[in-house]
Formats: sequence, structure tokens, C-alpha cells
Amino acid sequence: MSPDEVETVYEAMARQIDAVGTEHSELFLAKLALLLAERLDDTKAALDAIASAAANLAR
Repeated sequence: MSPDEVETVYEAMARQIDAVGTEHSELFLAKLALLLAERLDDTKAALDAIASAAANLAR
């Protein structure tokens, strides 16, 4: 994806997170991740993405 396409996806995700509200945002993100992993159809790539997403998060 181009940087502009990444930004478009990011904005759509942010809008949807706001729309579902804080009480449903974690469930939304989990469902989204599983749906995208299924479409990716590559277990190693999905696991690598999970690790990348978790990297450098403040605790």
C-alpha cells in the first residue's frame, strides 16, 4: 500500500473505533485483526504482524 492508502485505512479504523465507543473498541479491533488475518491466509505473516503491532507499546 502507498502511504496515502495506509493513511486512508488508518482514518477509517479511527472513525470506526470512535463509532463503536470505548466499551466495544477492543472487541472491534480483535474482530478486525482476525478478519484481516483470514484474508491474508498466511499464518506466519499474521503472527509477525501481531508481534510488530505489540512492539514498542508503552506499558
